[in-house]
Amino acid sequence: MKPVNVISKRAIREFGERHPDSRGALEQWFKVSKAARWSSPIDVRKQYATADAVPPFTVFDICGNKYRLIAEIVFARKMVLVRKILTHADYDRGAWKK
Repeated sequence: MKPVNVISKRAIREFGERHPDSRGALEQWFKVSKAARWSSPIDVRKQYATADAVPPFTVFDICGNKYRLIAEIVFARKMVLVRKILTHADYDRGAWKK
C-alpha cells in the first residue's frame, strides 16, 4: 500500500510564516502524514488520537490544540488536501465549515 500524497505544503509554509511557533508541529504533521498509509478514519486515529471527523473533513490539533489543521482525506486516492490551518479562536468561529 502506497503512502498518502499531502497537498498543500504551501499552506503549511505560509501559516508557519505567520505563526512561527507552529512551524515545528506542522512540519512534523506533514512528515508523519506524508509517510502514512491511511485507508480509513480508524487508521488516522491510530496515529492522531485527537483527530476529529467533521465530514467531509478531518480536524487535527496542532501545538497542543493552539491551532487546527483542517484536511480533506480522500482515502481511495491516498490524498490529504490541507483546506485550512487556523488558530483555535478562528476555528471556534466556524466560518471554515461553509
